[in-house]
Amino acid sequence: MLNWNEVLRRARKGNPEPPRRDERSEAEWRETLPPDVFFITRKAGTERPFSSEMCSRVEPGVYGCVCCGTRLFDASEKFGLFDASEKFESGTGWPSFTEPVEDAVVAHHMDTSHGMQRVEVTCSVCDAHLGHVFPDGPRPTGLRYCINALALSKESD
Repeated sequence: MLNWNEVLRRARKGNPEPPRRDERSEAEWRETLPPDVFFITRKAGTERPFSSEMCSRVEPGVYGCVCCGTRLFDASEKFGLFDASEKFESGTGWPSFTEPVEDAVVAHHMDTSHGMQRVEVTCSVCDAHLGHVFPDGPRPTGLRYCINALALSKESD
């Protein structure tokens, strides 16, 4: 299980090898993605808070990268009971998760833009900008992966 110290170590020293790679060119991504999704995922944009109904809905499901389809976060039903421990309502206006579904699907990078020091998270398979991770989430990880809704696709049930 990841914790803040491990997130910082990865952001400074490198991430685990991804399960696979999707190496499309910027032109290929631009051709494939709607303009708003391209801006968020390929140009490290940020959507307006509370701009998606996905922000406050905590429902079972698997959430993947909208660009390459890699499974990133899982809030599935387990043993017939709803366990959304990985997705939670943070009140920030963006979907929030406590940890990735697998160790190597999300990459962590130091982000010093806008006069701040944060940890950016990207899809490790296609390098899509997802959002940022913060050390103020709930137990057990204490992490809050604050993810742009436009960077996610929810698998249908």
